[in-house]
Amino acid sequence: MDSPPLASLSLTHVRYNPADPLSWISAHLALAPQALVISYVSLIYATREVEILLMFAGQMGCEALNWLLKRYIKEERPTQMLGKGYGMPSSHAQYVGFFSVYLTLFLLFRHDPHNHPNASKSHVPTPLWQRLGLALLSIACAAAVAQSRIYLNYHTPRQVYIGVTAGVVCAIGWFIVTSFARRYEVVDTLLETPPLKWLRFRDLVVNETLEDAGWVRWEMAKQRRTNLINQKRK
Repeated sequence: MDSPPLASLSLTHVRYNPADPLSWISAHLALAPQALVISYVSLIYATREVEILLMFAGQMGCEALNWLLKRYIKEERPTQMLGKGYGMPSSHAQYVGFFSVYLTLFLLFRHDPHNHPNASKSHVPTPLWQRLGLALLSIACAAAVAQSRIYLNYHTPRQVYIGVTAGVVCAIGWFIVTSFARRYEVVDTLLETPPLKWLRFRDLVVNETLEDAGWVRWEMAKQRRTNLINQKRK
C-alpha cells in the first residue's frame, strides 16, 4: 500500500532571497503574528488582566473573519508556489492592522492612569507623549509587516491594503463593543463569575501602570523583610 504524500506545516515557512537584505528582513517580519500570539498568551498568564484577554479575543475574532473572507472571495495569490490557500485579504496585514489600531486606541483613549484614587505614592503615570510614541511605533511596525508581504510576492498590493482595512475596521468595532461592555458593567459582571475569579483575572491596567503596581508590592515586601530583621535584632 502506497504511503500518502507528506505535507508541510507552513506556519513559519517563508521563501525569500538570501542575497537580498530586505528580503531577509521581510521573511522575519512574517513571523510577527506568531510572536504576538506568544506575547498575548504570556501576558494573559502573567498578569491575568482582562483587558489583554479582551484584546486577544478580538484578535482571534478578526482572524476568524479573515478565514471566512478568504474562502468567500477565493482570490489566488500572485504566485501560487509561494504560500498555500487564497490571498484575499492578506491575513498578516489584517492581523497587524487590528493589533496596531486597537493598541493605539487603548493607549490614547482607554489607558488613563492619571489621578487614579488607588494610585500609590510612588505612582508615575505614563505621559501622553510616551503613549503616543508607542502607538506610532506599533503602526510603523504594522506597516512594515504589511509591506513585507508585497515585497516577498505573497500578496498583491490590493490584497494587503484590503487586509489592513479589514483589520482596522475590526479593531475600531471591537474597541467600541468593549467600551460599551465597560460602560454597562458587563466586564465587571464577568469578573465576578466563578471561572474568572478562580483564574484571578483583574482589571487594573486601564487605570494604573503594571510596572508601578509591581514596584509597590516589591517595596512592601522589602519593608516587611526589613521589619522582621529589625525585630530579630531587638
